[in-house]
Parts: sequence; structure tokens; C-alpha cells
Amino acid sequence: MKTALTIAGSDCSGGAGIQADLKTMTMNGVYAMSAITALTAQNTTGVTAIVEVEPAFLQRQLDMIFTDIRPDAVKIGMVSNAGLIEIIAQRLSFYRAENIVVDPVMVATSGSRLTESEAVAALKSRLFPLAALVTPNLPEAEVLSGMTVRSEADMAAAAKYIGESCGCAVLLKGGHSVKSADDLLYAHGAYRWFRGRRIGNPNTHGTGCTLSSAVASNLAKGYDLETAVQRAKDYISGALTAMLDLGKGAGPLNHAFDLAGRFAEEK
Repeated sequence: MKTALTIAGSDCSGGAGIQADLKTMTMNGVYAMSAITALTAQNTTGVTAIVEVEPAFLQRQLDMIFTDIRPDAVKIGMVSNAGLIEIIAQRLSFYRAENIVVDPVMVATSGSRLTESEAVAALKSRLFPLAALVTPNLPEAEVLSGMTVRSEADMAAAAKYIGESCGCAVLLKGGHSVKSADDLLYAHGAYRWFRGRRIGNPNTHGTGCTLSSAVASNLAKGYDLETAVQRAKDYISGALTAMLDLGKGAGPLNHAFDLAGRFAEEK
């Protein structure tokens, strides 16, 4: 069985962070592991507190994972300060980790900021060059590129800038656009659009975590980058189409929409 590791923050409400990652990886057919960067007190309406782990403890987690069950892919999510980013970069380089997907989580769906501003530079200089793919949304792409991103031409320019300046492939997610859910992949100097229909579901808590984890899972299973992205988009479309409605704010996805079998049956 292929394996995948998520390095991210905990979401006690279960919709985003490592909880969403573990559900997604399991549903996409890989053995899921986690290294926690932070504990958050949050739900569908917002984030009220963040407690970061000590860098030394994060290193302990990573060492225990890589020296026993080596991951075939790594997804990196919420990493809120430069010290934690440095530890991740050091250990992933030391273990020569492969199929690294970085979701540069900066702001929660609810609007709460999750990353210190000085950590953005560390993300770009230390983690992006290690990545097989970086998956910013439109607001994150604006921060990373310093550009205003409103049109498809803007998306192409921003994706190229991030990819060329940081030495990585970029999947610029268009879900924050009012008109479409089209994503743009920039890799090796070439563009590919992944067209998607906008699904009328306001419950989008954890969509970025879910997409990046699905891509990592498919890379772990040996799919090429474009196929991994398409499969991930198909999975998240199914999770949104299931129309799970929980919580008082932007609710979570139904990660288990495709779960079948007697253990999944309701009474």
C-alpha cells in the first residue's frame, strides 16, 4: 500500500487541516500519516486560538515517520512561522522526500489569518524549491506574486512568476473567482487549464486542504502530475456535490461521499 504524510495544523472541527487531509488520503487509497505543526481552536465560523508546536517536537515527529514508514508523498499545509518551515525543509531534504505538494495556507475559509507575514518569504525560499507542486488560491497567489489576479491572463502571469522564481510547478486554483472554478497548471514552461463547473455549495471549509491532499495521494500512487491534478479535481467535485450541510458557517465537505460497504451503512 502506498503511503502519504500530511504536515499541517489540526482543525478540531474536522473540516480542514490534518483531519481533512487524513480523510482525503484514506478515501484516495493511501495509508495516511500526520505531523502536526499547530493546534487550532476553530469551527466553521472562524479561528479563535492557535498554539504552535515547538520546532524540536516537529522534528521528532518527522524523524519518527521517515525512519519507520517512509511516505511516498508529502503534503504540507498550515505552517505559521519561519522556524517550523526551516525544520521541515531540513528534514525533507535530509530524507530526500519525494512528491511534495505545498498548499500555502495563509487565510482560513472563514477569513482568519493563519500564517505570519515573515513566514511567506521562508515558504518561497525553503519549501517551494523542494515541491513537485504548489497550490495557491487567488488571494494567496496575489501575496506570493505581488500581482493583482482577476482574469485568466492575470492567473497565467502570476503562476509563471511563482513557478519561475521559486523553481516549482504551480496549480493556481480559480475557486475564489465568482464566475468559474477553473484551475491553471504551470509546469516546465507550459500551461494547462483544468476547467471545472462551479458547484452551488456554500460549504467550502477545507477545500484547499482536500485538493492538495488528493493530488499528493495520486502522486504517491504513481500518477503523473497532470493526471493526479485531474483525479483530485474530480474527487473534490464529488465531495462538494454531495452537499453536506453541517455547522453555522462555511461547513465541511463530505470526504466520504464515495464510501461504500457494510461498515459505512447507516442504521
